[in-house]
Amino acid sequence: MPKIKTHKGLHKRARITKSGKVRLGRPRSRHRKSNKSGIQVQSYRDRIFAAAGDIKRLKAMVSRPLRSREQAEAAKQQCDSCCDAAAPAKPAKAEAPPEPETKAEPKTKEDTEQ
Repeated sequence: MPKIKTHKGLHKRARITKSGKVRLGRPRSRHRKSNKSGIQVQSYRDRIFAAAGDIKRLKAMVSRPLRSREQAEAAKQQCDSCCDAAAPAKPAKAEAPPEPETKAEPKTKEDTEQ
């Protein structure tokens, strides 16, 4: 049986995280930046995760299980709700009584001259 090869174009343009999410560069970020605002150009520096609609096509190119950002967020919310229910309640910390304040005696000129 022949080897399943990774799509080299996708391999150069995307990174797959350990959890299976696909990180891509933002479109329209290469040139013609003079027409765009500074905030818009700054937002192009951030990389994005592939959406659920793209995952089916990307799975065929990579031949590896992948997750979309929606699937990752849903899994995280499910995990958080499970962890919150399973975790024991932490006891409230008892507040320590305030420490008494000490007053420094004012120095007079006579004390400093000696």
